[in-house]
Amino acid sequence: MSLFRNTRWSRREVLKQSGMLSALGAATAVSPLAAGAAALAEPQAKHTLPAREGTDSDNLFTRIGVRPIINGRGTFTIISGSRSLPQVKQAMYEASFYFVHLDEMMNGIGAQLGKLTGAEWGIATTGCEAAICLATIACIAGTNVEQCQALPYIKKRDQVIIPKHSRNPYDFGVRMVGAEIVEVDSEEQLRAKLSDRTAMIYILSSPAAEKGPLNIKNICSIAKEKNIPVFVDAAAEEPIVPNIHIAAGATLVGYSGGKCMRGPQSSGMLIGQKDLCKAAYFQAAPHHCYGRAFKCSKEEAMGLLAAVQQWYKRDHDAEQREWRSWLKSIEAKLKPLPSTSFVYEEPEDLSNRSPMLRINWDANVLKITGTELAARLDAGTPRIIVGGSQGKRPDMMNSSITIMPYMMDPGDERIIANAVYEALSKPGHYENPVIPTGTPASVQGGWAVTILYPRGTGEQKFTLEQSGNDLTGTQDGEIYKATFKGTVHADQIELHSSMQVGGNSIPWTFKGNVQGNNIAGTVTMGEYGNATWKATRA
Repeated sequence: MSLFRNTRWSRREVLKQSGMLSALGAATAVSPLAAGAAALAEPQAKHTLPAREGTDSDNLFTRIGVRPIINGRGTFTIISGSRSLPQVKQAMYEASFYFVHLDEMMNGIGAQLGKLTGAEWGIATTGCEAAICLATIACIAGTNVEQCQALPYIKKRDQVIIPKHSRNPYDFGVRMVGAEIVEVDSEEQLRAKLSDRTAMIYILSSPAAEKGPLNIKNICSIAKEKNIPVFVDAAAEEPIVPNIHIAAGATLVGYSGGKCMRGPQSSGMLIGQKDLCKAAYFQAAPHHCYGRAFKCSKEEAMGLLAAVQQWYKRDHDAEQREWRSWLKSIEAKLKPLPSTSFVYEEPEDLSNRSPMLRINWDANVLKITGTELAARLDAGTPRIIVGGSQGKRPDMMNSSITIMPYMMDPGDERIIANAVYEALSKPGHYENPVIPTGTPASVQGGWAVTILYPRGTGEQKFTLEQSGNDLTGTQDGEIYKATFKGTVHADQIELHSSMQVGGNSIPWTFKGNVQGNNIAGTVTMGEYGNATWKATRA
C-alpha cells in the first residue's frame, strides 16, 4: 500500500544522515532539465564546451579506481553534492579563457546577485561554510585593516550569539575565527547577553527557527535595537524572491551554490547588506586577510552567477512533478512484492525541497533487511546510493530505505527500481550475527583507555557497570564526556556512545576482545573514521 501523508523532514533530519556527471544531452525531451542541455546546442559566439569523453564504465574516475554513483540520496557533500547545470559548465569553461581583475569581477557579480535575489549586494564564496566564516570576520573587523590583520588574536567584538536551536556542525565557520559562542535559550537570555562584545547573531534556518520567542523575525527585531548584524544560514534552501530572511530583518544570508541551485560544488553565495558583503569579500582572497584561504576562482564565481541566473528561469513546479513521477514509477515496480508499503515524505521548509519515497517491508518475509539492501546496492553495478536504511538481524526486521530524486537523471528511476526489485525478490541468503556463548567476561569497574588514531593517540577513561551481558557506564574523554550502553558476550565486548561536542556529536562504537585485565579492538566514529583501542583495568 502507499501513503500520502503529511510526513515532513527538515534540514536537521538531513544532517543526521551522512553523482555521477551526466552527458550534457542525457536529459529526455520531456524533462524540465532538458532545457539546459538544449541551450548548449545553440550556436556559440566563440567557444564550445567539449563533449564528454568518458562512459559509465570507463571514465576519469574509474581510471583512478573510483566507482561513480547513481545518486538516490540527495545533495550530500560526501557524495559530491549536486550535478552542475549545463549553463554552469559553459560559464566556467568560458571564464577559463580570460584574465580579469578579481576585485572588478566581484563588484560586477555583487551587483548582479543583488538584482537577482532582491538583496542590496552579494558575493560568491567557496561554499556556505566559507560564507559563515567570512560573514563572522566582516562583523568582527569590517574593513579596518589593522583589526583584520590582528585576527584571530585581537578582537574588540569577540562573541557570536547562537540560539540553542541553531547549534549545528556548520557553526564551525563561526568558531574557526576564534569567536566565543554564546548560547541562548530564551528571549530574556538573548537580551541579557547582547553587549559591546557581540559581533553577530548566527541562526540556522529551520522549522525551529520559525516559531517561538527565538524565531528569526523576533531575533532580528531585538538585534536591530542594538545594531547587531544577524546572519541566517540557509545553505540548502531555495533562494526565493522576495527573500524571506531579509524580509524578516536578517542582515546577511548564506547559501550553498552546490545544492538546489546546481552551481559549482565548492561555491556559495552571501547576500544582504552591501557594506558587510563587501567587507566579507575584503577579508577573503585575493586579499591577504584572515580569509585568504577562501579563494574563489573566476570559474567558480562565474559558475555560481550562472547557477543563480538559471534558478530564476527554471520551471520548479515541473521539476517537482517529474520527481514525483519517478517515485511513483519506483513504487509501481515494487508494489507487487509482499509486505511492501510506501510513504511519501515532504520537507518542512525550503531546504532540500524534494519529495522522498520511503519503502517499507518485513525482512522476515523478503529475507533481506534495509541495511543489507543498502549495502548490496552500494556494492552493485551500477553503484546506487540510497538514504535512511533501517533494519538489522535478528531483532529489527521491520525494514526500509528512502529514495530522494533530487539529483537523479531521467532514467535513473528505472535503474533504481530494477535493482531494488532484484534485491527484494532474489535476496540470497543472510545469516543472523553469531553471538558468542559462555559466561560473560567481568568488565565492571574503571579502565584506562588508549585510542590509536591513524595519526596521534588519545587517552580516555571508561567506567563500566555490568548486569549479566548488559553494560552501561561513562566515557571520560580528553575534553568531552559521554555515556555508554553496550553488551559483553563471552569475551566479546561492544560499547556505543554519542559524545556531544560543539554543535555536533561524535558517534563511538567500540568492539573488542577481553583478556583478563586487558581489552583490545577497533573503534568506528562515523564520518571521523576508524581507529584501534586498548584498555587496561585501572
